[in-house]
Amino acid sequence: MAQLDHFIHSDDIHPIDIVETVAAHRDWDFDRLADDQIAMTVQGQWRSYSLTLAWSPGDEVLRLICSFDMDPPAARLPVLYEVLNLANDQVWDGGFTFWAPQKLMVWRYGLVLAGEVLAGPEQINRMIGAAIEACERFYPAFQLACWGDAPAQAAMDVALSAAYGRA
Repeated sequence: MAQLDHFIHSDDIHPIDIVETVAAHRDWDFDRLADDQIAMTVQGQWRSYSLTLAWSPGDEVLRLICSFDMDPPAARLPVLYEVLNLANDQVWDGGFTFWAPQKLMVWRYGLVLAGEVLAGPEQINRMIGAAIEACERFYPAFQLACWGDAPAQAAMDVALSAAYGRA
């Protein structure tokens, strides 16, 4: 990611411009929806994830939404919500929610950039990476809770732990 620093020279660069630079550098499919919004698709191990990042200048927040389709059986929704609570207890940098009307599992995160703070490409890359990591980690638990008839804690037992160090 340090290579991206060479392409970003201005202190006044827009946060979505930085996101676009990161997406182009990573060769992700993206679409600049507006000056303050970008959408992209990132392929994970389990599935493709849709990401939208939007800049709110009034709030000084860069908001990330990472989502994937999910249409669980209505009878399994209480277990899914319990798994969501358990998953959210294990993460620091965002949280899951299920948008039932849209049939979407959603990871949300807001990066506060108050006081004209500028997010760097490494920070944006980490923000996107953390979203994909969380979705990849908990996707099997969500699937097991909804279609495997497992209780919430048993579903969470399949959630992959974060890896530390290198082999």
